[in-house]
Amino acid sequence: MNILLIEDEYLASEKLEAQLLRYDSTIQVVGTIDSIRNAVKWFETHPAPDLAFLDIHLSDGNSFEIFQKVDVKCPIIFTTAYDEYAVKAFKVNSIDYLLKPISNEDLAAAMEKFKNLRQQQPAAPALDMTQIMALLNRNQTPETPHYKNRFLVKSGQKIRSVSTDEIAYFYAEDKIVFLITTAGQRFITDYTLDTLQELLDPEQFSRLNRQFIAHIHSIDEIHPYLKGRLKVYVKPNTDKEIIISNERAHAFKEWLGK
Repeated sequence: MNILLIEDEYLASEKLEAQLLRYDSTIQVVGTIDSIRNAVKWFETHPAPDLAFLDIHLSDGNSFEIFQKVDVKCPIIFTTAYDEYAVKAFKVNSIDYLLKPISNEDLAAAMEKFKNLRQQQPAAPALDMTQIMALLNRNQTPETPHYKNRFLVKSGQKIRSVSTDEIAYFYAEDKIVFLITTAGQRFITDYTLDTLQELLDPEQFSRLNRQFIAHIHSIDEIHPYLKGRLKVYVKPNTDKEIIISNERAHAFKEWLGK
């Protein structure tokens, strides 16, 4: 079985691939895509996989836009950390919907559902473009979202609340996500970067790459880098190199200029 993963967080895609191989060692992951732009290119240049796992929030927008740009001819299992999209996902004829963090049990159930449906209907169900376009139009005028304003963190034996105004950036290292304050304090969080991306106000925070999410006020310097990429320096300073890919560079500069 050939499976395509469309997921912009490296650790999440790595974990999902490992879970799929534990479920069935004969599965072939034919690609891991991290943006709408790259997903469209992939579907335009490759034969349809047997199944695709699609994260609803990608680095350059809402993944429902993929269906507007290219003819997707494979069944879809949607994944997200935000369950408000469940109904929307099923309106584009997905096989199933998995809420992160994905458990082995839920994944196995979704795969069994896919296998059973494939036996009953070998061809992939047609995606209803009328429903997809209606969904995209609704997404242009969403209800006012409620973003997280504070995070509880451990400080020694104490627990303290950190306002998002105090946060400079988050970064992931060795499967741990750290919160860095504007004062240079470092705390461990219980959230993945993928989840944080949905909890934080996108006007204030931006996903720089697979390792960093930064507050707009923490961006110190930006330098052109190789092949259309950008090198970013933040404050407080970090010894980790922050490179923004060519695919994300345009959206990043638009975010800075809002």
